[in-house]
Amino acid sequence: MADPSSYRPKPGQIPDSPGVYKFRDEHGRVIYVGKAKSLRQRLANYFQDLAGLHPRTRTMVTTAASVEWTVVTTEVEALQLEYSWIKEFDPRFNVKYRDDKSYPYLAVTLNEEFPRVQVMRGAKKKGVRYFGPYAHAWAIRETVDLMLRVFPVRTCSAGVFKRSAQIGRPCLLGYIGKCSAPCVGRVSAEEHRELAEEFCDFMAGRTGAYIRRLERRMQEAAEEMEYERAARLRDDIGALKRAMEKSAVVLADATDADLIAVAEDELEAAVQIFHVRGGRVRGQRGWVTDKVEAVTTGGLVEHALQQLYGEERGDAVPKEVLVPALPEPVEPVAQWLSQRRGSQVSLRIPQRGDKKDLMATVGRNAQQALALHKTKRASDLTTRSRALEEIAEALGLDSVPLRIECFDISHLQGEDVVASMVVFEDGLVRKSEYRRFQIKGFEGQDDVRSMHEVIGRRFKRYLQEKQKSGEWTEEPDGETAAPVDGVVTAAGEPDRADGRPVDDDGRPKRFAYPPQLVVVDGGAPQVAAARRALDELGIDDVAVCGLAKRLEEVWLPEEDDPVVLPRSSEGLYLLQRVRDEAHRFAITYQRNKRSKRLKSSPLDAVPGLGDTRRQALLKHFGSLKKLRAATVDEICEVPGVGRKTAETVAAALAGAAPSAPAVNTATGEIIEDDGAPPAALSAERGQER
Repeated sequence: MADPSSYRPKPGQIPDSPGVYKFRDEHGRVIYVGKAKSLRQRLANYFQDLAGLHPRTRTMVTTAASVEWTVVTTEVEALQLEYSWIKEFDPRFNVKYRDDKSYPYLAVTLNEEFPRVQVMRGAKKKGVRYFGPYAHAWAIRETVDLMLRVFPVRTCSAGVFKRSAQIGRPCLLGYIGKCSAPCVGRVSAEEHRELAEEFCDFMAGRTGAYIRRLERRMQEAAEEMEYERAARLRDDIGALKRAMEKSAVVLADATDADLIAVAEDELEAAVQIFHVRGGRVRGQRGWVTDKVEAVTTGGLVEHALQQLYGEERGDAVPKEVLVPALPEPVEPVAQWLSQRRGSQVSLRIPQRGDKKDLMATVGRNAQQALALHKTKRASDLTTRSRALEEIAEALGLDSVPLRIECFDISHLQGEDVVASMVVFEDGLVRKSEYRRFQIKGFEGQDDVRSMHEVIGRRFKRYLQEKQKSGEWTEEPDGETAAPVDGVVTAAGEPDRADGRPVDDDGRPKRFAYPPQLVVVDGGAPQVAAARRALDELGIDDVAVCGLAKRLEEVWLPEEDDPVVLPRSSEGLYLLQRVRDEAHRFAITYQRNKRSKRLKSSPLDAVPGLGDTRRQALLKHFGSLKKLRAATVDEICEVPGVGRKTAETVAAALAGAAPSAPAVNTATGEIIEDDGAPPAALSAERGQER
């Protein structure tokens, strides 16, 4: 691990001008490429105190061994050079969108004497007109099959075309009217090219005028009593309309635009693009990438724009590009897009109307793509097996950890401290085994003590279950088999029929199975606390490790340095999923617990007072404060409340100490009524753990 100060440029060496910089590792390989409006200001950010850097940036600068830069004239040139270097060097710490060339396009080879319509993948060729991309090749073939009835353009390969010309006989498509058969001279090269250009015009969205022209020709044929020709034209119009129906109209003003949406979490991001031409969705594409650098949504959008249009020219770059967040700064990117198109390109966030609604649809597609990617990755048996093997190898375990339990602590500024336990078996979640804990051993905020308490209570229950089953008869020194309270089952989580042993009352044994690996959400202090709790119980056959949030280091007990798993490691991905699930489960429980506490009222403890009469009392008096100040006779005036109930309510409120005044955290004002408003709850969530 290198020290960034060892290769930091001297003051005054870095120019204060636009440019592109490269970080290289000790072997001279480029590991990161970036651009900057001011190289001096940008590079200075990398050489500050490591504790102030984003974890991914910290990993990059400690992996690098040198930095170099190239000065350019404008920010647009910097953007172009950055794209070229990323393509050339493939740096490991840059966001890379893969799988870009796998989408099929409908292509018309206008660079040939007799243009051909075909499905094409890969890099685009000069002189070829492309439409798409499409999600599947069969969707292109269905569209082409409908279009060939009206535009009988050649679709055969060069070999078939040459052989038909030699034998003087067209292929089957020529006989059934789906090819104009230029191979045998039925049409000239000029006539065939005109057909191909009409095909391109129709695919580009200029459909209305052509269909109206066919309808006029059909009417003329009918008036001249040429009913067979009129019927053929009618069928041609129907075929074109069916082809058009495959691309639904989404924008009424014949807009040409690309809509880009991003769905992301801390580890990965999914990008979805809808290509709208002539107001219709003509194609869709998308990909998922690892977030190997500290990047914002605007940065992800900028990377996507570079990937989409880095090798495009002319009409391939649309007039309008709609995005969920703008790159920072936006002017160089918009200027770069305009240069590639050859005319002005509008890069903006849709604010209202149909475009905003369509952007929401693209966003939902991105969310689904990210969820599907995670599901496929988690459910793949080979991937799960490799992940467990990598964890066992990295942690030095004797066997793969088939059962992993992860613990997390959650609280809001030291209040409502709770913990969660989630279980993964064979790399998959087992929600029926989830458990929730309330921290009762002490009050206040201390994650290390909380972790020690939770681990101790969980494994005390395990030892009790072993004692009941006869597998273990001796208690560890200093421990008793007394029941441990404060454990809550995962209510609301779906259970599974797993065939596990059950107690005499038919309930499943909650803590009967020990894990091979305990993962704690935290670093070295939390790991040490968990290991100490296990040692106090005499348990030495359960491995412990910790994974701190937003870091990629795995901490082991009594180790000064963490274990660093490769960023692409399936084992690291599984540990992060386990940690994130424990955090989700803990914070959900903590929010529910806090919400119930804030909604509680002294009226809840009044015997015989149900929800209906409680609401009637609050509605009549307006607040709990006014109800507390009311007399028994005034309380009796509420419909449904008798004198005995009124006396009970008055006595309960008199004995309950008034709560401290609530404060609106947004404005600072004191709220007279008891209880915090929903706005205060929202403000608090920013400080909860």
